[in-house]
Amino acid sequence: MSKTQNVVCFLFFILLSTLCFGQQKVKDTTQAYIFFLHNKFLEENDLNTEHPEYGRAEYNEIIKSFKDDNFIVFSELRTPETDFNKFVRKTVKQINSLIKKGVNPNKITVIGTSKGGYIAQYVSTYLANPNVNFVFIGCFTDADIKQIPDLNYCGNILTIYEKSDVYGVSAIKRKETSKLKINHFKEIELNTNLKHGFLYKALNDWIVPCKKWANGNYQLK
Repeated sequence: MSKTQNVVCFLFFILLSTLCFGQQKVKDTTQAYIFFLHNKFLEENDLNTEHPEYGRAEYNEIIKSFKDDNFIVFSELRTPETDFNKFVRKTVKQINSLIKKGVNPNKITVIGTSKGGYIAQYVSTYLANPNVNFVFIGCFTDADIKQIPDLNYCGNILTIYEKSDVYGVSAIKRKETSKLKINHFKEIELNTNLKHGFLYKALNDWIVPCKKWANGNYQLK
């Protein structure tokens, strides 16, 4: 199958998945849901491509880890043609659809790594639901306050950043400038020495706190 055919098949799968999502019935409204938004590297490369510094992005392993703990996971591999704003709006619509079907907002968690984390931050802003959980991973720098002034955190917010990563630092400044309601806020600084590559790996260092947050354990005990 040619590369063009692969792209066409992938786009058809995404369209079908989106249609099915809108039609599906929620059988158990107490079930915990995770929306996982991956990094930019996977927009531009297939799953087997290795980053020259960070190695392969362990997307399937990350998804499997969440599913193994009985989370229902919504995630899709974005393409280079993905429209950022449309993707944000679509995710907001999907979350609101779950809530309308009876799912408690605090049973819904949006987890984003790197660029996916910036998408997640906009979802938080546009959704503006203080009871939905969010985990922003490796996706804040001090310059963001001036460069992206329209972002406002809202919800139960956990941020995770790596000490050796220049692309992610403490997001306290964003919390302080946000104009929407934040019910819970917590930060974790990791020290894996993997730089930005820490979020490429299915590491318990960040996955376990995500699971706790998604289960409403806002003290991370």
